[in-house]
Amino acid sequence: AQVAALGGYYARTLTAMAEHPHQPYTAAALLSTAERQQLVTTWNATHTAYDLEQPLPALFDARATGSPETIALLFEDQHLTYAELQRRATQLAHHLQRLGVGPEVLVGVCLERSLEMVIALYAIVKAGGAYVPLDPTYPPERLAYMLADAHAAVLLTQARFAEQVPPASTHILCLDRDWERIAQEREEPLAYHLRPENLAYMIYTSGSTGLPKGALNTHRGIVNRLLWMQTAYQLTPADVVLQKTPFSFDVSVWEFFWPLLAGARLVLARPEGHKDSRYLIDLIEQAHVTTLHFVPSMLQVFLTEPDIARCHSLRQVMCSGEALPFALQERFFSRLSAALHNLYGPTEAAVDVTHWTCQPHNAAGLVPIGRPIANTQLYILDAHLEPVPVGAPGELYLAGVGVGRGYHLRPALTAERFLPNPFSTELGTRLYRTGDLARYLPDGSVDFLGRADFQVKIRGFRIELGEVEAALREHPHVQDALVLAREGEAGKRLVAYLVPHPEAAPTVSDLRRFLQAKLPEYMLPAAFVAVPAWPLSPNGKLDRKALPAPEVVRPALDHAFVPPRTPQEKILADLWAEVLRREPIGVHDNFLELGGDSILS
Repeated sequence: AQVAALGGYYARTLTAMAEHPHQPYTAAALLSTAERQQLVTTWNATHTAYDLEQPLPALFDARATGSPETIALLFEDQHLTYAELQRRATQLAHHLQRLGVGPEVLVGVCLERSLEMVIALYAIVKAGGAYVPLDPTYPPERLAYMLADAHAAVLLTQARFAEQVPPASTHILCLDRDWERIAQEREEPLAYHLRPENLAYMIYTSGSTGLPKGALNTHRGIVNRLLWMQTAYQLTPADVVLQKTPFSFDVSVWEFFWPLLAGARLVLARPEGHKDSRYLIDLIEQAHVTTLHFVPSMLQVFLTEPDIARCHSLRQVMCSGEALPFALQERFFSRLSAALHNLYGPTEAAVDVTHWTCQPHNAAGLVPIGRPIANTQLYILDAHLEPVPVGAPGELYLAGVGVGRGYHLRPALTAERFLPNPFSTELGTRLYRTGDLARYLPDGSVDFLGRADFQVKIRGFRIELGEVEAALREHPHVQDALVLAREGEAGKRLVAYLVPHPEAAPTVSDLRRFLQAKLPEYMLPAAFVAVPAWPLSPNGKLDRKALPAPEVVRPALDHAFVPPRTPQEKILADLWAEVLRREPIGVHDNFLELGGDSILS
């Protein structure tokens, strides 16, 4: 079939050359009418009649009314029924409205994973506002920038984080310390004066200019996404969903809201618990978890646990955030009997826009990102926004109700990434340019091929390498910097290359401390390599392939090398050397400064 299609492309190209010799080749129609119809229309026939006029909180209200005494939330030894969650969220929503929160008003949320976090998210959307996650583990400088950029009217936090929140004109409300006052508010249901196009949440993503940018998503988009997910995966009141994704990662949106619109139970992992596979196994067994999410790199670690068979309650696992390797899929099916679903979607859309149900031992030996979800369209296009043939690589573009509104206060960037949709006759519809490379497989599913730019994903977090480079260049002893993602035995790792000032080269310890004040932990390079000058190609351009791999020897640190002094220290040093692939290991060395991270630990 592919050979026959290629013959058609060749014939149509020759015909265009003969009939229109002075026409630019880019205007020639490569695809046949039938092929174009298949790519543009047939494989995008996803119309589904959902009620998208209802706002996000209305989905929960309907379930809370029908199941008031059922346990909705479980966090360690605490729990809330649907009625209790409804009451507390309603009281906080009334309080937020008295503080000026309503449609299009952004509310910052700087909380650890807790019952208060869930109450806060539900209360904000009930009040009509849009929530902005602000991870309390982020450096104060980054939190200050995000809070100022968002112009948040209110910040919801906990007393222990209030001091690290930078001063601003934002009204700060501590949900633990101030709850007695909030509990005096009315419990009457709120009248929702929301339109489907109003904001539901804004999540900051890494920015290539050196500063994070806020991606805006609407009620229509997330309601469509949740209704599709319920149709596709059918949660029941007997299901238990584990919430373990950091709320600054958009997968958390469906974790928080999908279970409670279906009458299921939501179990919250303890803060930082998502990094501990043994804790997760205990929690899955104790809480009878049936549904949860993993980024592939964390799933890889989870599947190495020897007692994973205790997770017999699992019936479905969602994977997204990174490409899912075929070998990892096969490993999953060899160790668990649950269904495995591969999902894909950028933060600029309402979470996921494609879906694929994994099948073990498939002959193709790959895991596609699948087909578009309800009311969503995918286009794989060339540089002239023309569809590419089946099997040919192109850039992936998204359209439909799940596409977000753009970037907060970034009109130029919004115009660059959100384009008028040439495939729709409906005025005002847009394409989102993902920057991801993909191809259509013969059955209409989409195969993810990588990035068209310098954005990477590590452990599910999206990182613009330019943001890390810009932070490094601010160091007084760094002349220039370049950051690459290099594949290793433990997956992708960021490697920072820098040209230091000749008279004062910084140590690895110094560079890490400097970046820790500006960037979250997941954006810190695992290794730093100093070069006297950039290697250049014969035409004078930077030759990235000529940059050296990080050395396995111990880097320059603040403190001197002290060898192991006891048998126990020798055992530990040898273990570190094996895991980190660095030596020698000194007794005062820091695991993270040597290139370690939560997965390696």
